[in-house]
Amino acid sequence: MAERENRRDRRERDEAPEFADRLVAINRVSKTVKGGKRFGFAALVVVGDQKGRVGFGKGKAKEVPEAIRKATEQAKRQMIRVPLKEGRTLHHDMNGRHGAGKVVMRTAPTGTGIIAGGPMRAVFEMLGVQDVVAKSIGSQNPYNMIRATLDGLTKEASPRSVAQRRGKKVAEILRKDEAPADAEA
Repeated sequence: MAERENRRDRRERDEAPEFADRLVAINRVSKTVKGGKRFGFAALVVVGDQKGRVGFGKGKAKEVPEAIRKATEQAKRQMIRVPLKEGRTLHHDMNGRHGAGKVVMRTAPTGTGIIAGGPMRAVFEMLGVQDVVAKSIGSQNPYNMIRATLDGLTKEASPRSVAQRRGKKVAEILRKDEAPADAEA
């Protein structure tokens, strides 16, 4: 029994420095009962390793710290990997959507920074993106904004994966002048 606990403690210690987390929203909810109101809390957390992996989770509990802990655990279980260009920006522009939440994400040159609002900024910071321009259109609900952002990020494809899927070389995918020279005449 003690050996199993040691392994669990070691695993938690190894995971702790690997992931950074960001609390996005806390919502206080109440339930009216016979004696009055019972309060509970819902937390929304984004977790990432700042090297291309990110996830989000939500947790509900009677106390705030417990809700945050539950949300963090769920976020660690639901992480996705996103390919980054030069480890700092996205490979291409994309749109994401979830319900009424729509987001537009665009690549940006070095030094631009993260130009995004609220929950989207948390996702990009935890992902490790340094240069991106993003705009939220539609719902301002943080849950839907995060889901729309992750929806768009799952659509991203690196040139390497596109080349592999098409059976070509990366240089053929990235080449700008794909039209043959004799086609211009």
